[in-house]
Amino acid sequence: MTDLQVCHNPEDLYRQAAVLFVRLAGEAASVRGRFTVALSGGSTPKGVYALLAEGEIHKQIPWPKVHLFWGDERCVPPTHPESNYRMAEETLLSRVPIPAQNIHRIPAEKAPAQAADAYEQVLQEFFALPQDTPPRFDLVFLGMGPDGHTASLFPGTTGLREDKRLVIAHYVEKLGAWRVTLTSPVLNQAAHVVFLVCGADKAETLRQVLEGSYEPERLPAQLIRPVHGTLLWLVDQAAASSLSVRE
Repeated sequence: MTDLQVCHNPEDLYRQAAVLFVRLAGEAASVRGRFTVALSGGSTPKGVYALLAEGEIHKQIPWPKVHLFWGDERCVPPTHPESNYRMAEETLLSRVPIPAQNIHRIPAEKAPAQAADAYEQVLQEFFALPQDTPPRFDLVFLGMGPDGHTASLFPGTTGLREDKRLVIAHYVEKLGAWRVTLTSPVLNQAAHVVFLVCGADKAETLRQVLEGSYEPERLPAQLIRPVHGTLLWLVDQAAASSLSVRE
């Protein structure tokens, strides 16, 4: 099931995402005893994380039962300014009572291939996975770039066609840099996938992703089609400005 929700502005989007996080955390913790989330990097998720750390909201979340993972990471140390982990640590992790053992970061200070292998092992062990079986996250937050990339699945890269590995490292030519990322089969096994998209610079790409032909090599965000879960696009009015149907 795919749903589109157009928010008034970025702040409204942050609130909607935070409310959803709180609800899903409570449901998962009560039913399964834990809540597993794959976080995204980027400016829009940063606003959501900051809101989750606020007093009245963070008190509603069962932090000892929350386990945080990452959808992708730049190949830099965790203290680096461009680290997705560092952004989450500064805006969220350092401000809430989540146990250290519940934070499962990508060890991106390692060589790229080693980091991918190590994180795949983390997933296999935590979720007790049979061979070649992807984990099922309760929630995955994703962003989308103006080029249509999501996580670190970029247009024209070999990682778009990966269907066996859970985690890969690949060199992104346009960035001149290595990235480690969860693969689309992992993202598509999640119970709930939520795209967080703000800004007029994403408007035309969003229209093509949602209303255009299926071209995932050019628009990797189109690869995200949960197998047995929900897909929600939380977008602000600026990002939705080119859509023919706005809800």
